Amino acid sequence: MTRSTPALSRPCAAIGAVLLLAACGAPGPAPAGPATAPVPATAPAPPPPAWRALFDGRSTDGWEHIGPGRFILEDGVLKSEGGMGLLWYTREKFGNCVIRVVFKTTHDNSNAGVFFRIAEKPSDPWYAVHHGYESQILEREDDYHRTGAIYSLSPARGRPARPHGEWNTMEIALDGPLVRVTLNGEVVNEFDPSKPAPERKKNFEPERGPRPESGYLGIQNHDDYSQGKANVYFKEVSVRPLR
Repeated sequence: MTRSTPALSRPCAAIGAVLLLAACGAPGPAPAGPATAPVPATAPAPPPPAWRALFDGRSTDGWEHIGPGRFILEDGVLKSEGGMGLLWYTREKFGNCVIRVVFKTTHDNSNAGVFFRIAEKPSDPWYAVHHGYESQILEREDDYHRTGAIYSLSPARGRPARPHGEWNTMEIALDGPLVRVTLNGEVVNEFDPSKPAPERKKNFEPERGPRPESGYLGIQNHDDYSQGKANVYFKEVSVRPLR
């Protein structure tokens, strides 16, 4: 009678299978790679400096008008009449900041300007012309005398001004001696006073020469030939630190 070979127990079979796989070169588990360093969280960008209203739509406290014409406060906005005059802010000088002015025109002859870096308290509008800088508001003139130009000193580029009756936003950045003018989000002027200035051709153009990096600011009323038809309205004059 032939004696049968007893069957292997299950544990022994399992061990045998493992030994067989090892003998055949079966791959083992992959070695662990180097630990990945955690990515640091990105800090949120700081909010931009806050705007501070110099004209709040309710009063002209802190402002003084000099020269012909006037500004009328009506329905929360300043309306220019006649001229040439200047409404200037008396309480402080401004430098290394951004000036924001929101305005609209009513006519092709609507004429005004934003003055800044006025050296001292002006006694008449012409002091601001000759001892400060003006970012012009008057769209129909040439590049040196139209909206966004540093009047007769640095030409405006592009024509992003909106049609009469629509609000425009002008921002004037004072960065040390440099000036950058943005109109409705488009840079229209980058003025470096250290570069040679164009020749002064008219007696009403500003005298050439240096201005202080910090000075008074104001807005101009200059409708002296349209019999009240060419007004400029201002609904905001604000400032914030440059950085």
